[in-house]
Amino acid sequence: MAENEDSKQEEAPVAPETQAAEGPQFALQRIYLKDSSFESPRSPLVFQSKWTPTINFDIKTRNLKVQDDVYEVVLVLTVEAQLEEQAAFLVEVHQAGIFTCKAFEEVQLEQLLATVCPNILFAYAREAVDALVVKGSFPALMLSPINFDALYAQQKQAAAEQASNGSAAAGDESASAEVTN
Repeated sequence: MAENEDSKQEEAPVAPETQAAEGPQFALQRIYLKDSSFESPRSPLVFQSKWTPTINFDIKTRNLKVQDDVYEVVLVLTVEAQLEEQAAFLVEVHQAGIFTCKAFEEVQLEQLLATVCPNILFAYAREAVDALVVKGSFPALMLSPINFDALYAQQKQAAAEQASNGSAAAGDESASAEVTN
């Protein structure tokens, strides 16, 4: 035993202190349902009609700087089903997330908040919309994926056209679609 005490033990080399990652950093901190609502103003009469609705779909995004390098992004999905020119149901979901976006240039940050963040939130918002519709006793509403990059490009092009015409551009990104089932 004395021999063990006297012998030199080699110490593992100490790793140099880890340096903070350089370059842009993006991280999801939290996803949450900020608000939701469901209305079926013609129930129960709406269930007696043949189900051939016209679906109106609206999507909006907004973001808010919470603190340095931390942003809340809210994706708002509004879906209205009309049957015989009257509302069968109206559902709105505000799906939100908190994102860390560090060391991005202004243009990159704007695009990140308008495309990547809503793309992450969309799957959760789509599930929330579908769940509310099914709980209202309507057929499942499977929303198709959305190309947020294309929406962003359209918004930037429209803003550039408005700027060249002397008009101010809108602050929120939004899009609408109408589908007949």
